Amino acid sequence: MTIVAGVDFGTLSVRVTLVDSKEGPIGTASVSYPLHRRREDPNFATQSHADQMAALVAATREALQSTGVKGSSVAAIALDTTGSSVIPVGEGLEPLNEYYLWCDHRAFAEAEEITAKAHATGLEAINWCGGVYSHEWGFAKLLHWLRHNPDKRSHMVTALEHCDMVAATLCGIKNVSELKRSICAMGHKWMWNPKWGGLPSEEFLVEVDPLFLGVRAKMGGEYMTSDHLAGHLSPQWAEALGLRAGIPIPVGAFDAHWDAIGSNIREGDVVNVVGTSTCIIAMAREAQLIPGVCGVVPGSVHPGYTGIEAGLSATGDIFDAVARRAQTSVAALSDGLEAFKAGQTGLLRLSWDNGDRTVLVNPELGGVTLGWNLIHTAQDELFAAIEGTAFHTRIILERLAEYGVPVDRVINGGGVPQNNPVLNQVYANVLGKPVLVPAEIPTSLGSGIFAMLAAGAFPTIEAAQDWLCPKYTVFTPRADAVAVSEKLYPLYRQVYFALGTRSAAPCALGGILPELRRIASQVNASAQ
Repeated sequence: MTIVAGVDFGTLSVRVTLVDSKEGPIGTASVSYPLHRRREDPNFATQSHADQMAALVAATREALQSTGVKGSSVAAIALDTTGSSVIPVGEGLEPLNEYYLWCDHRAFAEAEEITAKAHATGLEAINWCGGVYSHEWGFAKLLHWLRHNPDKRSHMVTALEHCDMVAATLCGIKNVSELKRSICAMGHKWMWNPKWGGLPSEEFLVEVDPLFLGVRAKMGGEYMTSDHLAGHLSPQWAEALGLRAGIPIPVGAFDAHWDAIGSNIREGDVVNVVGTSTCIIAMAREAQLIPGVCGVVPGSVHPGYTGIEAGLSATGDIFDAVARRAQTSVAALSDGLEAFKAGQTGLLRLSWDNGDRTVLVNPELGGVTLGWNLIHTAQDELFAAIEGTAFHTRIILERLAEYGVPVDRVINGGGVPQNNPVLNQVYANVLGKPVLVPAEIPTSLGSGIFAMLAAGAFPTIEAAQDWLCPKYTVFTPRADAVAVSEKLYPLYRQVYFALGTRSAAPCALGGILPELRRIASQVNASAQ
């Protein structure tokens, strides 16, 4: 029997799960930390490294206490985090500022400059991240920091992704040369790829902005997949956490990628990690360029496969916003939603409230709801928002399949599907496929699986998944709802590309609203 700790740093809290090699997850604890926003700047979102580490200490000790497990019995600890969440650090890898969190969108201008220069210079890397460099990613955020912190530039030793910063902290690493950087993080958000020798060249970066001079050399350390070790738990942090010093810590990764591992992803599966946003994760033995898909990186999800990442910039956040405007909660607004039928609201809602991550990669878009009348309610909008995120997901899955990524099974992971059967059923109806939902929350289980590998408890990821991953609850498409969804989806596609693409040829949208009304009228008449 081996016991390990799996850690997941989310947007608002850290979760620590103790996993037994025979029994699976045996206990979990979660501790929150503040997210710093500014009302005058909706793009601002930062977080304190010290707050996060204090929460990790509290959650680890709570998990040990609630299970009765002795800290000396924990054989390894592994962690995943949000991303791209970037922190500039100085000597001793001490933070110079807070994390630019994944949902910090201040760097939209920098991202546009990187994209434009990449296409102008023929940079191959830009094609492997969907043709557009995102404002959510590392180099854009770092350039924004360099431009807005002139007094701190000279003190910057390097910049780190969240997962690498936490691992380095726990291991007591103080020098860049000793760092182990996550291929998952650096591949998906910093254009790293062995195909062109790592990061984009110094020449390219300086062409974007001279402030990048010398930055590439500062991004040192070894770039590794998560079947390698970042190091071992330092005595200082072992004492703080209540664990044994010297236990192994594998190279970390992003939360969505390891949520996919915890959801028992295999080749041919697509995992929708549905939370505040949605990360869509797939993997394939071989993968090609996929226009509009934000990352195709060897070894990022599973060391033996090419990882593919896409997603929606807001999902649960949209549901929360609808409820907040109605001065209620999502749970309260969802009461009775199971009786709603596909298309009955007559609304068509685009999920662009926080921009578009895939396949348009456009942060300048905003939420759109078509078809309002004078008696529509907030509950109607919530159902339309669920349908809209499902239609958007279908656009993404069709793009993956078009470029050779197998989409045989759909798994809804993340926190939202665990508590929202209506969402899972709508997704099954819209996608026309059974939707599998893990019977237990997979969050932090992926970390537990990589910790098990580091402890030597299982020979392969698959062996650990077979033993530890939960069973599925299956939502099967309903024929009547599928038929209606097939009428709505072409309307969604038409509006999605017409409004979301500046260069779109003029197209007639005049038929959209009458068709929405006709479909709603038919659905409501058949229900009566």
